[in-house]
Amino acid sequence: MTARRSHSSYPQPSSQGFNMANEQIPSAPQMQLMLQGVYLKDCSFEAPQGPRVNGEWNPQISLDLNTNVQPISGDMREVVLTVTVSAKQGDQTLFLVEVKQAGAFLMQGLGPEDLKRAAGSVCPGVLFPYARAVVSHLVSQGGFPQLLLPPVNFDALYANSQNEAPNATRN
Repeated sequence: MTARRSHSSYPQPSSQGFNMANEQIPSAPQMQLMLQGVYLKDCSFEAPQGPRVNGEWNPQISLDLNTNVQPISGDMREVVLTVTVSAKQGDQTLFLVEVKQAGAFLMQGLGPEDLKRAAGSVCPGVLFPYARAVVSHLVSQGGFPQLLLPPVNFDALYANSQNEAPNATRN
């Protein structure tokens, strides 16, 4: 005995959605966050004394992160992650590196809170590995030992900034 399959005429889903009367109903706009391009926007390296370090190599490393968002056109936005690293030994600055790593991101269908989270957490998390590589390269090209920046939890930084913002406005 063989089984036969017949094709029935059930309503088929479409990008617009469907209901049982086979009438198309509009669906909610889809949320999209897509990286369109990554580029180095600006960088600088300063070593006032060059790689000449007297004594033992044990610098105090300072890391500062900042994010800026600018509209490009339509739903396209430029997110710039600025990474500033300074190394000091005692009161002497060994080097100062600033890298502005940028990305063009398509952000469609995101509400205000989702846009803030994308710009403050998701996009910097995508850009940071690129910036970390540039910082490492600049430091080693400057004649200093390799500098490997630790991973950064941008979700935690974003959550902290959101928790601090209401407290700052109460004062």
